[in-house]
Amino acid sequence: MVRAVSTSSTLRRIALLWLLMAAPSAWADWRAELPGAALVGQGDFTWFGWRVYQARLWSPAAPVSWEQPFALELIYRRELSRDTLVQASLDEMRRLGGTSVEEARLAAWDDEMRKAFIDVQPGQRITGLYQPGKGGSFYVDDQFRHAVADTDFARAFFAIWLDARTRNPELRRELLGLNETNP
Repeated sequence: MVRAVSTSSTLRRIALLWLLMAAPSAWADWRAELPGAALVGQGDFTWFGWRVYQARLWSPAAPVSWEQPFALELIYRRELSRDTLVQASLDEMRRLGGTSVEEARLAAWDDEMRKAFIDVQPGQRITGLYQPGKGGSFYVDDQFRHAVADTDFARAFFAIWLDARTRNPELRRELLGLNETNP
């Protein structure tokens, strides 16, 4: 009987080890997906004087471009619901995309963001990894949450912060490491 228990226990350990090796990306943080990433820039997003989050842009190369991967890390300073995060993102994606973004596509993106985001508490981080030609992946407190294999979505989402028409041009400049002498 003791031998059967030890064999069963050994088999469970082997199965667990196999699962851990077969799906390493499920436990890997975004840094493993973006080797050599360095902080390009950072800044705060405020709303009517309230500090909502600190944003950090990471990339293996500067200047950042749409042809290379990068990560946008948001460290929340306020409690916000997933619904608020999704709706604010959709509103900006709609604004920046204009009539070129169909409502059916926005509905699909709504569903993807609901899988990627959570209700955030102060101190929590959501990091989006932009991968040209692949889409984007999202991590919550460095744990993989959801991947979106839609390059149009990824471009539209990250444009909220990085497009020249962003609602917060000062934050964009800070993220991209731009200043008066380096526009």
